[in-house]
Amino acid sequence: MAESIKDKVAIIGMGCTAFGELWDKDVDDLMVDATMEALEDAGLELKDIQAVWAGTANSGVNGSSASAPLQLQYIPVTRVENACATGIETIRNAAHALASGVYDLVLALGFEKLKDLGYPGLHPGKLSDKFHPIYPAGGTGPGRYALAATRYFERYGLSPEEGKKTIGKISVKSHYSGARNPKAHLRREITIDQVLRAPMIAWPLGLFDCCGVTDGASAAILCRAEDVGRFAPHRRDDYITIKGMGVSAGPGWGKNKEDYDFTHWPETEKAAEQAYRMAGIKDPRRELDVAEIHDCFSIAELIAMESLGLCEKGKAREELIDNGATIAPQFREEVMRKWGASDEEIERKPGPDEVVVVNNSGGLKSFGHPVGASGGREVYEIYKQIQGKVKEPSRQLKGVRIGLAHNQGGHPGRFVCGVIIVGVPEERL
Repeated sequence: MAESIKDKVAIIGMGCTAFGELWDKDVDDLMVDATMEALEDAGLELKDIQAVWAGTANSGVNGSSASAPLQLQYIPVTRVENACATGIETIRNAAHALASGVYDLVLALGFEKLKDLGYPGLHPGKLSDKFHPIYPAGGTGPGRYALAATRYFERYGLSPEEGKKTIGKISVKSHYSGARNPKAHLRREITIDQVLRAPMIAWPLGLFDCCGVTDGASAAILCRAEDVGRFAPHRRDDYITIKGMGVSAGPGWGKNKEDYDFTHWPETEKAAEQAYRMAGIKDPRRELDVAEIHDCFSIAELIAMESLGLCEKGKAREELIDNGATIAPQFREEVMRKWGASDEEIERKPGPDEVVVVNNSGGLKSFGHPVGASGGREVYEIYKQIQGKVKEPSRQLKGVRIGLAHNQGGHPGRFVCGVIIVGVPEERL
């Protein structure tokens, strides 16, 4: 039987750059900044690191992409890429190396410099009429997720207006939190009217339903939990451990199957099953305190919440969104006012066991999505929440003990997904 690594690997230092259009920095600057913050946090030096996993989808081709800017001295550096799941995949590979006993202290680094690459938000795919007289242009990201949104509305009985407003509430929540996060890309509050009236990208996804193209880097320093006192004695009371991990890559037949309905993510379900099994989680809605979910589009957060088991399929609107169960409690009333909630709706608060705060960082939607860095950034948010060290005090949540980070890459019907659960070590619970 496979051995679990629950609580066997610790994260003792983390770093994350600001995300955004960082024209004054190149990708090397971003890697150095994130790594130096992580090292300072851990109280270590670069020479202490024994191996590195460097995750990027578009900003590097091999290990030297990280070894050169960091001036690493001939240690193993492995470039990791798994589409938008790259960040979590990077940490997973580093954790497995520690659990196997091959290394004692490692760095998991994620980075991306998309703005300088001219990477477009509406990438047409490999096929277009410029290159072939018959084949049509490939589908765009917004177009594919728009199919998921319209199918979801139809399957669960939401009118176009109801569906559009439901996902709009997610965008309002994300921007409210992101506006209070000093490292977020899009630090601007929005109202539901602005979401509903915004320029359309692919109906029902308007401008405020789509995440931006972003630059950024994140870094994590890991060791075995038994070695925390050896490498970071000052971290004895506030390091975190990995509780569970899962990665799932689907066969890619979704769009070709007549029974594929676009309203759930099988890859997310399977990756979550792996992570929950390892972590011993039976009821994620009540056992998780926070979740950082891959919300490249507002509809993605809704469907991911259901696919992660935070509620039954088709129930996210009723059980998680309209009642404000995913909003930080201190923000709940004001956010709900921004989407036009009545006093009666605001007074119907979810019970304490029904609340799981989702994307309090601002999510990909507001914080930004530099592909290789997003998974590490999500873990960074949970790490700081557990430690009680969130930079903007208004975003600090009370009593965070365990959280989930989720990334998925590809498109509906052909995803690869990563899930990681981190939290307070067992002995401190």
